[in-house]
Amino acid sequence: MWDLLGQWLEVPMYRLLGGKFRDRIRLYADCHGGEALECLDEVLRSRAASWIAGELHIPKDYFADSAESPLLPADVRKQAQDMRSRGYTALKFDLDVPGTAGSDSYNRCLSNAAIDRMVELVGAAREAVGVEVDLAVDCHWRYNVSDVLKVARELEPFRLLWLEDPVPPGNVEALRAVSSRANIPVATGENLFVFAGFREILQTHAVGIATPDLQKVGGLSVAFQIAQFADEQTIPIAPHNISSPVGTLAAAHLCAAIPNFLLLEFHAAHVPFWNDLVDGLERPLIQNGFVHLPEKPGLGMQLNEEVARKYARKGESFFQ
Repeated sequence: MWDLLGQWLEVPMYRLLGGKFRDRIRLYADCHGGEALECLDEVLRSRAASWIAGELHIPKDYFADSAESPLLPADVRKQAQDMRSRGYTALKFDLDVPGTAGSDSYNRCLSNAAIDRMVELVGAAREAVGVEVDLAVDCHWRYNVSDVLKVARELEPFRLLWLEDPVPPGNVEALRAVSSRANIPVATGENLFVFAGFREILQTHAVGIATPDLQKVGGLSVAFQIAQFADEQTIPIAPHNISSPVGTLAAAHLCAAIPNFLLLEFHAAHVPFWNDLVDGLERPLIQNGFVHLPEKPGLGMQLNEEVARKYARKGESFFQ
């Protein structure tokens, strides 16, 4: 609807949000666990990607003991260098990877050996890209307050941009306990909904950086409201984004229109057809780690339905 309104008024979408503070949007590359993002089904079971032919698929279980080989510093170093060579000036890595779990996969506790492995992996990333590239880490809500504070203290020398989702979602007191005692900014927000989901954590400074997902929070209007309120609390916004180019560009328009924008996530560096999903823009959409804001009406591009249908999940209806 925002796209249609912009086309009708013949103005780019950011104009509908009040104008722009910047012409280009800086992205950070989500490097996951030093490898390409896993392809998951609707209940988060690992499955083979339909666009990768001939490769043996080894299923992963993200919520149980892992039989995978531990992630090596060399894996992290390679992924960091690859993303840096593509022009990204900010990267994020997962901390909850094979080799960093405690003795029990479910009790949220970490051993000293697990913490040492996390430090080793983050150190490899920092060594690979130097101090000029921003580094962030993601915990995926897996840890308890005491242990994640140990992690934060050990990671302080690497001057991280943020520590994301350190404790279980919805526990504001636990989040505040980490945020108030860690010397790394705490980020969260991708699984919070509408403005009410953000009010308390922003108002009480339980986070240092807010990461709303534009689709989950309720669209651009709600995301803009959250960003305005966060700005009043002097809290920057770094939107979570695992979208197609359509969602990414919509997020870019919002990021241009708010003063407290920090970074926008990019999650699909290893999806070969990602840029082909839209027409009407210069390709690739992301150049040297930035999205340049189009001046065309609305979003500034069109969905390529032929490509979208080709890669749609088998059996899924297509706007029918």
